[in-house]
Amino acid sequence: MAKPSYQSYRGAEIAAVFEPLAKLRIAVFRAWPYLYEGSLDYEKTYLQTYANSPRSLLFTAWDGDEMIGATTCIPLSDETSDVQEPFLKAGMDTASIFYFGESILLAQYRGHGLGHRFFDAREAHARSFGSYRFTCFCGVVRPADHPERPADFRPLDEFWRKRGYLPQPTLQSQFEWLDIGEAAPTPKPMMYWMKAITP
Repeated sequence: MAKPSYQSYRGAEIAAVFEPLAKLRIAVFRAWPYLYEGSLDYEKTYLQTYANSPRSLLFTAWDGDEMIGATTCIPLSDETSDVQEPFLKAGMDTASIFYFGESILLAQYRGHGLGHRFFDAREAHARSFGSYRFTCFCGVVRPADHPERPADFRPLDEFWRKRGYLPQPTLQSQFEWLDIGEAAPTPKPMMYWMKAITP
């Protein structure tokens, strides 16, 4: 694998790469467990939340002029209401939490440490403000007997635990999207994982 180059974008700068980021999200999330039938219009609406936040970060990996990986983070207080809702219901202070969005990488570039590089970049960014106590992200919860589940699928749970994240079964959101082969979007349960950080 050729050594990738890296580029960071903050806040409004993210809008400059909406198109390659949206295409990358659609390509990666088509696979299990997301099975996401995406559209560029939806993607650009979703990504606008990050462009609107002055403290958000997009960290990207490139092979030449192709974006081959990306990861995002944003203060939870700048996220949409459906992401904030379970934390507010639990009485948690959203101003103390930094939310990690996608961490996506084309399959042929996996297994070379970029997943750790993505977490390192996001955690360093969250710590840089000196005011956040936790970082978190969420993952889709699919039935173990789902017909589209690959026989060789390996969940990322062990990787996340090694990074210090713990599952929070009481913190869940419902995100709606169109699965491949579905006629209409359906809600999917998303469970959060959290880690305490120090500035």
